[in-house]
Amino acid sequence: MGGADDNITDSASKGSCVTISSTNVVAELIDVLSPEQVTTDPSMLASYGQDWTRFASPAPTAIVFPRSSTEIAAIVHHARNRKLALVPSGGRTGLSGGAVAANGEVVVSLDKMNTVSDVNLIDRTITVGAGAITQQIQEAASAAGLFYPVDFASSGSSQIGGNIATNAGGINVIRYGMTREWVAGLTVVTGAGDIIELNKGLVKNNTGLDFRHLFIGSEGILGFIVEATLKLCAPPKDPIVMVLGLSDMSAIMAVLERIQSATPLLAYEFFSELAVTKVVEHAGVARPFATVTPFYALIEFERNDEQTEVDVFEAVENCMERGWVKDAVMSQSVAQARALWRLREDISETLTQWTPYKNDISSTVSKVPILLASVDAVVHERYPDWEVVWYGHIGDGNLHLNILKPENLDIAEFKARCNTVSIDIFEAIQTLGGSVSAEHGVGTLKAPYLAYTKSESEIAAMRAVKAIFDPDGVLNPGKVFTTP
Repeated sequence: MGGADDNITDSASKGSCVTISSTNVVAELIDVLSPEQVTTDPSMLASYGQDWTRFASPAPTAIVFPRSSTEIAAIVHHARNRKLALVPSGGRTGLSGGAVAANGEVVVSLDKMNTVSDVNLIDRTITVGAGAITQQIQEAASAAGLFYPVDFASSGSSQIGGNIATNAGGINVIRYGMTREWVAGLTVVTGAGDIIELNKGLVKNNTGLDFRHLFIGSEGILGFIVEATLKLCAPPKDPIVMVLGLSDMSAIMAVLERIQSATPLLAYEFFSELAVTKVVEHAGVARPFATVTPFYALIEFERNDEQTEVDVFEAVENCMERGWVKDAVMSQSVAQARALWRLREDISETLTQWTPYKNDISSTVSKVPILLASVDAVVHERYPDWEVVWYGHIGDGNLHLNILKPENLDIAEFKARCNTVSIDIFEAIQTLGGSVSAEHGVGTLKAPYLAYTKSESEIAAMRAVKAIFDPDGVLNPGKVFTTP
């Protein structure tokens, strides 16, 4: 941030911009909250002004740390009066620019709202503040003998409010579904400054529109998620992990179909040989076996009894006989299972050093091989020398395409060239009836391409809903929608 006389230009107002002294903004925010709840420390502005994307320079005016829903409501009312743009901030582990503050916005951090209640064993629920870390919730559930099944590589740093705001998926979707399935109730502060309790943890509540589901996946454009009541379930019994070396792209779905005929799966993950190479070289992870194959599948299943293992072994042997699987390894301990999972879970963090251009795409599960082949052909035809890393939750139709930035290429030029390729990719997705964002959200990176998944009438309806909950447009401007 610059000197005391710097001005910021409002990015939330409709039609007319208001220039406000940044000094005045900070002083007014301190009046709304307290001095210790507002900061303009340059290092914190840089950190809190961006998520895991690196295509925009963070430039927030200030960061505020509310401790209650009433304080957030006060911030919103002040923002409406002063036409200030607010950016909700959780763990900032997003990959679509949804938490970026690059235009003088005020970042509203949920860090201080991190309460975790005792587990309600009768209702099988847990009530948590939006700033609670995903792993803390998982551990609290486990301590009570229960299970919160939404899990992913960033569970140790992501916050539940952000998970809900992006309807996070992860590695267990094939069995347990997305975050949406596990939200029993929400408390939100809307862009109008209203505090609303949604569904209140009820199992049955057939009283008209359930606005809880509007806020799940809304990416902070309707309001702040401040508290959530989450459903829990029984933990999986004795999970076993296997990694399979696949012969080619066409084997991916054939193996899934055969394994699922033997036992229900907890996970079916996919990654390429280049992904394995990067993780082995840069994250210190051991190869699963000596055989090198173009693609790999990681499966996890419950060992209900000895017959389960027999059935899975027979299925894998059958896949080998058909030439789909070249090699395989099965975990013999919890430690080995964790080591095998690192092959998949360490990919995203490992790739950050190359500033990857990520596309988080999906189709119906049966169409994944067609999607994978068509997109892979587009990228390699355009840029045959670029490294392309594939991985994803292929058991639910979700692929992660990572184009790695060449070392000598300027980041702005790299992004521009990738954007050009994205058009061809999204046209292929549109033809298959897929999605340009399977689980990372739209944010700023996917906003220009929303029409490849949503119709004009859907987008118009989404804008209308935002106008109801955020009448002055103060919440997360520039996210999800491009400027009309």
